[in-house]
Amino acid sequence: MSDPTEWLDFASEDLRMAELAFSEKIYNQVCFHSQQCCEKALKAWLLYQGINPPRTHQLSVLLSLSPRDIFTKLGGDIVRIDRFYIPIRYPDAPPGSLSDGLPDKTNADEALSTAKQVFRRVEQNIGV
Repeated sequence: MSDPTEWLDFASEDLRMAELAFSEKIYNQVCFHSQQCCEKALKAWLLYQGINPPRTHQLSVLLSLSPRDIFTKLGGDIVRIDRFYIPIRYPDAPPGSLSDGLPDKTNADEALSTAKQVFRRVEQNIGV
């Protein structure tokens, strides 16, 4: 899949799932789908910039490849979402991956807010 709009469509679905999970108070899934939304939106942005994104789930890596910084003041928030990917996907994740166990409402709210901002910035800059 090399069309940035296709990646953004998938990101949109993850954002919607995060919103639905938040309304159902399933906070670990909010964090997971927020991370996935950011990952796919960042990959859409890289493709739009003519960069073939690497096969990685690390948002910090994807963010570092962006030739244009449309994520001013969001970089730290984006990188913080990385901490959710492994421990909320795998019940046997290394102990201490998340210091307080599964994400709570505050974590979910922060992750969802970041995902919305990342998605909107990419959407606006790609002109979809």
